[in-house]
Amino acid sequence: MRKSFTASILAMAMTASTIAMPLSATAAEDQFTAAQKNELHNIIREYLLENPQILNEMIEKLQMAERQQQEQQAKQVIASNAHKIFRNPNDIVVGNPDGNVTLVEFFDYNCGYCKRSMADVLRLTEEDKDVRVVMKEFPILSEGSVIAAHAALAARNQDKYWELHLALMGAQGGVDSLEKVLEIAGKTGLDVDKLKADMEAARAEHDKIIDETRNLAQELGINGTPAFIIDGTLVPGAAPYDQLVASVKGVRESGGCKYC
Repeated sequence: MRKSFTASILAMAMTASTIAMPLSATAAEDQFTAAQKNELHNIIREYLLENPQILNEMIEKLQMAERQQQEQQAKQVIASNAHKIFRNPNDIVVGNPDGNVTLVEFFDYNCGYCKRSMADVLRLTEEDKDVRVVMKEFPILSEGSVIAAHAALAARNQDKYWELHLALMGAQGGVDSLEKVLEIAGKTGLDVDKLKADMEAARAEHDKIIDETRNLAQELGINGTPAFIIDGTLVPGAAPYDQLVASVKGVRESGGCKYC
């Protein structure tokens, strides 16, 4: 009797779900009596207890759906902000400025994953002479990160952005103060007094550059570093070298940059 009733309940549930869609779940539930609802809840509970692995499957499916939604949102943001992302004159470009594929990196000087990713980015620019790399100053971890970003931007006045970038990324223990940043800058060959003066003079300008990057990252759903963009694809996290190479290759094989 219970089996027959259970089958009936499940059949009603399926029918109600079909009819109710796109009605709300509450509206669908209203198709049942209180006793039927209680029985249906018990059946579902028993099934989940007997098959707990289904919860992992549900979580995986939900996470996949969320990733797909985030990827789609990121593609839309990239498409509508391509110039800001790939061709912003305030950003530093390394590698081949005329490269046929652009890799964009959002980074923080105190990010351990960024430090490890730096070797892969360098290797990519050394082994692929047609890659253009755009650096996005995205200091989110500490006040020291903000100071380091200001110093790197100011180092452009001495044509030593990249030298200071590499030195800051390679700093043991990170950078946590102006004194530490200036010490690293001095060892890199910058005129420290000029760097300090340039940092102060351009503070408002640099704040604006950093804020624009933060706003862009927020639109893209980037909340950590590093994060990479290769044409229309957002790659969050420390992508290994092989993944970067494959992504660049994929852009070329699909007909070249759509946005970059």
